[in-house]
Amino acid sequence: MKAYTLRIELQDIEPLIWRRLLLDGDSTLSKLHHYIQAAMGWTDAHLHEFEIGGKTYATPHPEDDPEREIVDERRVRLDRVATTGDHFAYLYDFGDSWQHRVVVERVESLDGDQRGYAYVSAGERACPPEDVGGAAAYMDFMEQVSQRPLDEEGRRLLEWAGEDFDPARFDRHAANAALLRMAWNRWV
Repeated sequence: MKAYTLRIELQDIEPLIWRRLLLDGDSTLSKLHHYIQAAMGWTDAHLHEFEIGGKTYATPHPEDDPEREIVDERRVRLDRVATTGDHFAYLYDFGDSWQHRVVVERVESLDGDQRGYAYVSAGERACPPEDVGGAAAYMDFMEQVSQRPLDEEGRRLLEWAGEDFDPARFDRHAANAALLRMAWNRWV
């Protein structure tokens, strides 16, 4: 069995928001999608797709453009499309267009059967709130809540995002608890 170490970076945001995810190379891209959702802190409320080697991978939908070739991500394993040093794109929320760069940092052979595992070993900064409007809108949001948190708009935005929202805080334990719940409940 192969163990993959991936670095996932949210593009067009400063300072960088990233996660390091360790997972079983036998995982399908569909499972990887769910692992990225948990690791980053997204809520899986929007469509997504992977772009790997010039091909688009997603879960096909009857309303997809028939001219656009989409490979069914549920049938493709990570170890069949990527290896050490490769990088690929993961797009989440076609409206907000959260573009992630996924880098395969390492692929290792593991002894024994540890199939189906995923673990976040590191990361920095909180994921943006869902539906904030994309990278540019998030940067505007951050400027407002950091420079003018007490004016009417700053208070409204913090209330909307959750008053405990801290852009500098990444809770690795919460991300791993989400991954553990997914495995325990056989959601992926």
